[in-house]
Amino acid sequence: MDLKQITLQVCRIATDTGIYLSSERKLFKKENVLEKRDHDYVSYVDREAEKMTVKALSALLPEAGFITEEGTIEQSNTGLNWVIDPLDGTTNFIQDFPPYCVSIALREGEDILLGVVYEVCRNECFYAWKGGGAYLNEHLIHVSDNPMEKAFIGLELPYETEKYKPVILNAFNQLYGKVSSIRICGSAATALCYVAAGRYDAWGEAYLKIWDYAAGVIIVREAGGKVTDFTGGEKMAGTHHIIASNEIIHEEFRTVLLDNNSTIY
Repeated sequence: MDLKQITLQVCRIATDTGIYLSSERKLFKKENVLEKRDHDYVSYVDREAEKMTVKALSALLPEAGFITEEGTIEQSNTGLNWVIDPLDGTTNFIQDFPPYCVSIALREGEDILLGVVYEVCRNECFYAWKGGGAYLNEHLIHVSDNPMEKAFIGLELPYETEKYKPVILNAFNQLYGKVSSIRICGSAATALCYVAAGRYDAWGEAYLKIWDYAAGVIIVREAGGKVTDFTGGEKMAGTHHIIASNEIIHEEFRTVLLDNNSTIY
């Protein structure tokens, strides 16, 4: 399997889906939104974007199954699978607020072979394949080398508000004033790519699904960064709490998120 060539073809597929998202955003009305659960939204745009992505990937690699957010195709949990989030950052999309993206990974068992994230608002395609390095629009990218006191940190506010509230409040309390700055992105896949490109020095979130982070994980790792769960484990299958960093500050940042977070397990 030529992972480089497949990855480049996936970039085109992700970009095509992104063009669809961009065109629909111009016509989008909030009354088209459905609430899957409190503050967790979906619309026809998510589903149509997934359908067109699935169709294109099926033609590219017919033997692969699918793990997708919207479940528009039969789901597979074994063998070779595409892992797709057709619109990561749906709330941002609804509000016409950047960023939001298309995220596609190819996974064999628990091994992530390639990842592509197309961020629509800035027309940026991040991608990586196993052993091939990480790229942004054809240019190699690498994580930063900042220490904690100079770190630009990304945190998120997941939907599990009551369980995660003690964790995020503790994290802000420990980090605010001790790092360069803190930001909330609203798109896990994009945030992971920002770590890979050195925009974030570290980022973390809990209550994620595999389609939120699969592509971003390999992009960060191929960019020289580190990705673990909150306990330091490097196996991503089945986990929902993710930390990505430039590796230099990983353990220090992980300690912040690990403190007082027993509610997330």
